[in-house]
Amino acid sequence: MSRAEIEPTPLDDAARAGWMYYVAGMTQDQIAGELGISRQRAQRLVSRAIAEGLIHVRLNHRIGACLDLERALRERYGLSVCRVAPGLGPGADPSRAIAAAAAAELERFLRMPEPLVIAFGTGRALRAMAEQFTPNDARQHRIVSLLGNIAPDGSATLYDVISRIAEKLNATYYPMPVPVISDTAEERAFFMRLRPVRTVFDLAQRADVTFVGVGQMGADAPLALDGFVSPDVLAELQAQGAAGEIASYVYDTEGHYIDSPRNALIGGVRVAPGQSQPVIGVAAGPSKIKAIRAALLGRILNGLVTDEPTAAALLAAQ
Repeated sequence: MSRAEIEPTPLDDAARAGWMYYVAGMTQDQIAGELGISRQRAQRLVSRAIAEGLIHVRLNHRIGACLDLERALRERYGLSVCRVAPGLGPGADPSRAIAAAAAAELERFLRMPEPLVIAFGTGRALRAMAEQFTPNDARQHRIVSLLGNIAPDGSATLYDVISRIAEKLNATYYPMPVPVISDTAEERAFFMRLRPVRTVFDLAQRADVTFVGVGQMGADAPLALDGFVSPDVLAELQAQGAAGEIASYVYDTEGHYIDSPRNALIGGVRVAPGQSQPVIGVAAGPSKIKAIRAALLGRILNGLVTDEPTAAALLAAQ
């Protein structure tokens, strides 16, 4: 069968409509006429092109209000890196609002010619970032995970992002080949003694730049939703003042890691506070504000990518 005889798929149509709208600058009426479809269908195809990640849209103009928020956050929390993206409005997924800004920040490091070790946590915001950044040949860098990639049921964790990032870069990557959380301290100690695990652990500890998600510790805690803590353990952590978690390590409202048996079972690197190398949190949304602020106060993070409403709330917090 010749290429001309191959029927276009729905994704082909969406990609074509997205290209016409965002690249060629055509109106939806023009797209409808060009493709021989209704205006409503043209609108749906353009929307699907974005939803499926077929077209990536970047805001290249830095909005003045966002710049003001960035400056204020830098001053308030002593940040070395800060990017504030426009909010998408009530009801929208905050991860979508910040994905492109986070991807642009990642790309800034990837363009550096000297070899870097770039470490990543996990989470929905980082996965959105991974989908947004532009593929490039950056094989001089090494990509490493901060955290184990095995869920309690033995499956791969859903929001581990380094394989996707490394694939786009044609770069060497180092997953942490252990469970996110072990059943006992003895089991964790056994895993951490394995030579390949020590190699990855040591590499992650000396990363030149680190990108992490920030998890809240309320009833909607990602650790609970994804099965990494039971309701009883979540309640215990909350009773100890848990405010947030980074790479599955839980900390309190002052950004101090909680002395908990559960924290001692995590398979991975605990991000040390007060680092001189960039440690950039990628997080936004009302449920994240308490967790982000605590991580900033404790100097677990020295960089942040967030959106306008979250930035404003962080500045208003006392």
